[in-house]
Amino acid sequence: MKAHKSSAHRSGFTLIEMVITVAIVGLLASAAFPMAEVAVQRSRESELHEALRQIRSAIDAYKQAADEGRVLAEAQKTGYPPTLQVLVDGVADAKSPNKDQKIYFLRRIPRDPLSTDASLPAEATWGKRSYASPPDAPQEGEDVYDVYTLATGVALNGIPYRQW
Repeated sequence: MKAHKSSAHRSGFTLIEMVITVAIVGLLASAAFPMAEVAVQRSRESELHEALRQIRSAIDAYKQAADEGRVLAEAQKTGYPPTLQVLVDGVADAKSPNKDQKIYFLRRIPRDPLSTDASLPAEATWGKRSYASPPDAPQEGEDVYDVYTLATGVALNGIPYRQW
């Protein structure tokens, strides 16, 4: 008996099929990469919003406690915390009957997610504005009235990060 050699059965891909497949995969990857970058930026901006909200809420709670007389403050002071660390360390509750009870406003100071220097402590990653400082030229002072990111750049919504 003779063995039949058939050219109808072949296996593998031709060079043209491989080139077309690689080109399609490359095209899909080039479209997905910018979308991934936007997703990462959107995530960091969301973290920034949340961190600013936490710190600002804690500052407002401290001010409210000071206005209610629960935080002992000097008469000439504004009632805002002297540092961000005070929000974590807590202050003695002036209205507590046993005087050793503390009021805490934050569990920890969140880091600025846009900060690039990992060696800085969390408090140092934020810009701080004192009550006496104008909003268009924020400066540190005797208290912390507001915080802002030190990052430069513009958000996806077109607003500079420093204005958040």
